[in-house]
Amino acid sequence: MKNLRNLLSQYIYPVLPAHLVDLLHTLPDSTLNKIAEIRIRANQPFLLVLATKDLAVSQPDRANGGEAIYRCTAEDVTQTFQLICKNSVYAFEEEVRQGYLTINGGHRVGLAGQATTFDGKVKTIKHISSINIRLARAISGCADQIMPFIMNENGRSIYNTLVISSPRCGKTTILRDLVRQLSTGNPLLGNPGIQIGVVDERSEIAACQNGIPSIDLGPRVDVLDACPKASGMLMLIRSMSPAVVATDELGREEDAAAVREAIHAGVSVIATAHSRTICQLRERPYIGELVKHNYFDRYVLLSDRLGPGTVEEIYDASQEKALFTKANEVKICG
Repeated sequence: MKNLRNLLSQYIYPVLPAHLVDLLHTLPDSTLNKIAEIRIRANQPFLLVLATKDLAVSQPDRANGGEAIYRCTAEDVTQTFQLICKNSVYAFEEEVRQGYLTINGGHRVGLAGQATTFDGKVKTIKHISSINIRLARAISGCADQIMPFIMNENGRSIYNTLVISSPRCGKTTILRDLVRQLSTGNPLLGNPGIQIGVVDERSEIAACQNGIPSIDLGPRVDVLDACPKASGMLMLIRSMSPAVVATDELGREEDAAAVREAIHAGVSVIATAHSRTICQLRERPYIGELVKHNYFDRYVLLSDRLGPGTVEEIYDASQEKALFTKANEVKICG
């Protein structure tokens, strides 16, 4: 994995106030490489969410000759928000309304503050008081365990696959590597390489800059960046003739309709969704209908039990049984 200090310097430090960057510079690489999130909350500690714990960042305490936890100010939050928006909040109005922005590199920035509503819908968020920067990483090989289970015997046909987990369990990272491996091909698995269309609504999967992916997704991938999932899937099918379409975080009614149309058109779908279990997913509106009617062949259940991206189970919907469980670290045959 690329040293995270380089990633921070390129994408994260430019959107942080200089004194917060200075505090991060004091930390060792062993700490920086474990950062999953950077939390900036008014009047609260400057907090790093690591792989297994939270770390409150300290600063020198000259009065007492030691160190003291740095508490972010409202000005820290405001300045960070302005840097992220490049001092043009109006240009990011739609993203702010949804409660997040995506910065270069595919890193998602969550926002919280005072919501302004109209007709029962959020119009915008003002007086931002909390910012959460979630770091996106490309981890080559993290989907190795899953690959044999989502292809048929000759490696040329891909099962419709849904990767599910709670937040912060590595869904997007796993999806990214599945796309890369399928696109690149693997002779050992009988996969010669497959044409894939990626709908990257939040610019997190491919981290496009000016429409060009900054993350390696392999040689057979076409990315539709910053496009709504539902319309994007159908656009790619009509224009780029993919064998597989991939997208992140299904949830809306139109997403479910697009998945159905893609599968009926003979195109395989690989996607992610938020849920702890398949049973809970079945009860979600819209996406639950896809589960009940067996539109997906494989379910990959992730957790963070042994770190983000832990594959707890791979489930075959047609046979209604697990093909792999982490509890026993075995494939279940027959």
